Amino acid sequence: MTRYARDVAIIAFAQTDHQRRSDELSEVEMVMPVLHQVLRRTGLRTGDIGFTCSGSSDYLAGRAFSFTMALDGVGAWPPISESHVEMDGAWALYEAWVKILTGAADTALVYAYGKSSPGEVRDVLSRQLDPYYTAPLWPDSVALAALQAQALIDAGHTDERELAAIGARSRADAAANPYAQLAGAVPRGEMVVGPLHRGDCPPIGDGAAAVLLAAGDRARELCERPAWIRGMDHRIEAHGLGVRDLTDSPSTRLAAERAGAFERPVDTAELHAPFTSQEVVLRRSLDLDSRVRVNPSGGALSANPVMAAGLIRLGEAAALIHRGESDRALAHATSGPCLQQNLVAVLEGDSHG
Repeated sequence: MTRYARDVAIIAFAQTDHQRRSDELSEVEMVMPVLHQVLRRTGLRTGDIGFTCSGSSDYLAGRAFSFTMALDGVGAWPPISESHVEMDGAWALYEAWVKILTGAADTALVYAYGKSSPGEVRDVLSRQLDPYYTAPLWPDSVALAALQAQALIDAGHTDERELAAIGARSRADAAANPYAQLAGAVPRGEMVVGPLHRGDCPPIGDGAAAVLLAAGDRARELCERPAWIRGMDHRIEAHGLGVRDLTDSPSTRLAAERAGAFERPVDTAELHAPFTSQEVVLRRSLDLDSRVRVNPSGGALSANPVMAAGLIRLGEAAALIHRGESDRALAHATSGPCLQQNLVAVLEGDSHG
């Protein structure tokens, strides 16, 4: 296992009640409650935070530098040390983790948010594609996921019955998650893009999340059972979909290897799989068998706020450790079409007793 200069842990996690629309709320009004909540859980104040990092997308908001307005929810005066990534908040957490490892900060606040309801998110996400050959064809995110699902079926790795079971299990598990947008017995529904049905796809919705990180003894002071980050890494596939094997995710496997995920078994995995077929790919790439609980929160199939869903996977995994329901958990986040970019973190709690 890689030894880092400092031990860093997730010490608190908060998220919104995810919903289909939040027209009455600005991004600031959506973010502020989770920021206040995560601080209250540790007793910290804004002035106690050494570094702040956020993840969001200007494309969702439809205006440049929209993330600067969200800083009103943090409080940027007196001046704070702050950064932003145009990515899912999981990558903001990675930046904050590195900042603490260098000794530049002892605590960090990470938050992410996304409002998908104002526009057609399926079309917005097409802007992630190669701008010369692929994007002009306007393949939306569901159509690309359907290509991946069909490739898995053609290769004999899954079938529509297994995909339906993944969706049903995820929404059933989400019944115990008060923040989920979809939970319980959700019909598989009509075909959206073959072979994907409505139940194979994530809900469109708005939401935000925040986590707090702290190093060493500071983490132990602020949290009864910190979720220690034992390793974290992120990798990327080739941009061109035609040069990739969509039934596999070597970048996820490499990130997991570098994060130490294969050194000892994990008991839980929170996978950022917005489509049922993507859980199949990730399970195979991460060698997860039936002994590992996958997405006990319901995962992205139950709530998928774009740019926050990956951070939520890390937060949910950490929360299980905080509550003593997991000892070693894997958390995964993705961005881009067909699992293009992947981040893997391994979290551990201190031994009981």
